[in-house]
Amino acid sequence: MRKYQSSQSVVTDLLPDSPVHVYRPAAVATAVSFFKENFQGKVVYAVKTNPEPFVLKQVNELGVNSFDVASLHEIKTVSELLPQAELYFMHTVKSRNAIREAYFSYGVRNFSLDTEDELQKILEETNNATDLNLFVRIAMSNSYAELSLADKFGVNVNDAHLLIQKTRKHAKKLGVCFHVGSQCMHPDAYRIAIRMAGKIVSKARVKIEVLDVGGGFPSIYPGMMPPALKLYFNAIHEEFAKITKHGTCELLCEPGRAIVAESGSVIVKVVLRKKDYLYINDGTYGSLFDAGFPKFIFPVKLLREEAVGHSGNFMPFSFFGPTCDSLDFMKGPFYLPEDIKEGDYIEIGQLGAYGRTLATGFNGFKAIDEILAVEDEPIMSLYGDMQKISDELETIAA
Repeated sequence: MRKYQSSQSVVTDLLPDSPVHVYRPAAVATAVSFFKENFQGKVVYAVKTNPEPFVLKQVNELGVNSFDVASLHEIKTVSELLPQAELYFMHTVKSRNAIREAYFSYGVRNFSLDTEDELQKILEETNNATDLNLFVRIAMSNSYAELSLADKFGVNVNDAHLLIQKTRKHAKKLGVCFHVGSQCMHPDAYRIAIRMAGKIVSKARVKIEVLDVGGGFPSIYPGMMPPALKLYFNAIHEEFAKITKHGTCELLCEPGRAIVAESGSVIVKVVLRKKDYLYINDGTYGSLFDAGFPKFIFPVKLLREEAVGHSGNFMPFSFFGPTCDSLDFMKGPFYLPEDIKEGDYIEIGQLGAYGRTLATGFNGFKAIDEILAVEDEPIMSLYGDMQKISDELETIAA
């Protein structure tokens, strides 16, 4: 991987005509270290967020050896790259072939489910194995999240205790898990979910060995600034202690976005300007799906080939992507200097999560395959000023 001092130096050196992805290893190191130092349980990296081999290797080198995988392809990718990795097959709807291959060919022992039918599939395809760690996923309210997952996954809270009881009979280790929704904006979502999980387990009158609080840990975006992550951890630890005071239980989390979002950016070129619309060479069919459909506003920075200045006055812009599809539109607003023009470059940040992962080659438009490493700071960081503010508030409160 070629290294550059900054995103600006990439533009100055290459003057790229196609989008270029840049990667900040230091940002991943900061995020992983924060989770390992502050979360009082096992960190399981959510591979779907960014499955690049160099990301998986770095996360592993930083001390995370457990991975949340959702498909046979992800299982193969991690297993071939990191043979000693512990895999958690946490998709609740799996094909029979995927279950069988995962168990017999790749040694997967951790499976999630949210129906009795899925439990039966797992048992049949593993020949009623006695070494299964089974996680019952409970559907929880996603009211604090930007993207809800509750409609697609999870057993209803009213029926969960029955499925837990049935699963207990076949599990070497029994766990319950949930997901509070992607980009969760308030720590209380975890507090409420853990309390509910505790009540359901009590109703089931069985012992669980693992509580998995899932993902949903947020990153920071313009207009979407969550509380400091320590406050999320505090809520989780406090509630976990209450439901495990009469026995031992392992605690897991599955961060993705909060680990890798700040590490990635895409550098795009302005192809045309029409008043407050900028036509750029990447879009919703490329790296910017989340800017088009969930309508996330990403941080942006003007880059000019000679690193010259700008007017100093900023205004809101919307983006059109390069394809011939009118859905290739990103409303924003993206605040950039008012004198931006055709030929200028823009760095769009926070794309280490779901950027390249969701990109297609529709209409023949695609980013340069090579990813470049840069050493400068992310445009925005949840682990910077926001965290310092939180630490100061905690000190005052104490």
